[in-house]
Amino acid sequence: QVQLVESGGGSVQAGGSLRLSCALSGSATSTSGYCMGWFRQAPGKEREEVASIDRFGNTRFADSVKGRFTISKDNAKNTLYLQMNSLKPENTAMYYCAARYTSFACPTDLKLYTYWGQGTQVTVSP
Repeated sequence: QVQLVESGGGSVQAGGSLRLSCALSGSATSTSGYCMGWFRQAPGKEREEVASIDRFGNTRFADSVKGRFTISKDNAKNTLYLQMNSLKPENTAMYYCAARYTSFACPTDLKLYTYWGQGTQVTVSP
C-alpha cells in the first residue's frame, strides 16, 4: 500500500515563502517511477493542479504560479517538494500531493491519480 504524507504547510505573510514536502512510502516503492503532482483546494472551489513532475523530470505549472513555484523530486529520499515563493493571499488553500505510476506524461485529469495525501494547509495573509 502506497502512502503519501505532506508536510511544510503553515501561515505566512504575502511575499513570503514555504516549502512543502510529500513523502512516499510503501513496500517496493520509489518516486522514480511515478508522476507526482501538487494540487490545492480553496474553500468553495474545485481542486486544481498546481504543478506536476513526471518520471523523466518534465514539469508543468499552473499559469498562476509560473515563475514563483518550483516542483522537484528526490528519488533517493522518495520525496516530492514544492517551493513556493512570493506567496499571495489567493494561494491560501489546502495543498495535496498525488501520485500515479506511469511511463507517460502526467495526466491532466485529477481522477487519474491513484494515490493522494491528506493535505497540508497553507494560509497567506495580506
